[in-house]
Amino acid sequence: MTNEKFRGEIDTLKKFFELYCHDKHQDKIMHEGNYNIPYNNEYFKLDVTLCDECNALLATSIKNLQNCPHEIKPRCRKCPTPCYEKNDWKAVAKIMKYSGMKLGLGKAGKRLKKFFGIS
Repeated sequence: MTNEKFRGEIDTLKKFFELYCHDKHQDKIMHEGNYNIPYNNEYFKLDVTLCDECNALLATSIKNLQNCPHEIKPRCRKCPTPCYEKNDWKAVAKIMKYSGMKLGLGKAGKRLKKFFGIS
């Protein structure tokens, strides 16, 4: 995977995890997580504010992404050699589904508002 693709993947992870955690774990204590992620002789900085549970799952996701053996990374759900443990996989899938739907619906709503001239 190219460094640009890796950057896109970790940016997506950050966006999805923060959206999910801030919506679903409002009652938990949030901590700043500062990741300095090595990949292909380059370091990628990622700053997030998440609960402990989401921070741990994000760290697992980043580690799995760093160690992905595929030159062209498939979507994890279609991967022939999955690297997530079953419980982690279910938790990440839940986060991706929630955040993907929320972000997708938000974009559709903005397009409709723009189309109808609503502010």
